[in-house]
Amino acid sequence: MREALVQAEQAGAHGEVPVGACVVRDGIVVAVAANAMRIDDDSTQHAELRAIRAAMRAVGSDRLVDCTLYVTLEPCAMCAGAIVLSRMQRVVFGAWDAKAGMAGSVSDLLRHPQLNHRPEVAGGVLASDASSMLSHFFSARRAATAAARSVDPSTSGT
Repeated sequence: MREALVQAEQAGAHGEVPVGACVVRDGIVVAVAANAMRIDDDSTQHAELRAIRAAMRAVGSDRLVDCTLYVTLEPCAMCAGAIVLSRMQRVVFGAWDAKAGMAGSVSDLLRHPQLNHRPEVAGGVLASDASSMLSHFFSARRAATAAARSVDPSTSGT
């Protein structure tokens, strides 16, 4: 999880929502990734998807049956789908996501009984570190937006 937090910090430094992920196989990190939605102008460039793709290339398979995904934020529906399809063995995440989390917060897609694959899931690991990073990022973003509106009243929405 510490490596995922490093990736999240790097994402935040580049203006991305600070979410990071890494895939581990047999105790060895095989892939790391950070959010890159703004950099790539692609809303699907979530850290989890990027890490899963990199891990598949690294292990030479589209199945990650013996791998663990560490991610700093509870996966969304899109990422949960990719996790299931990749047959990831285990998912460990940091902060819970009350707005989009699919590992128990909004719904539990990762462990849905009708799916043919359900990874082991552990949530809340180093949650305070991940949550703090997200809170600071969004506080700074709101402050910057408010400052821009006070300088240019035409952006205030009135």
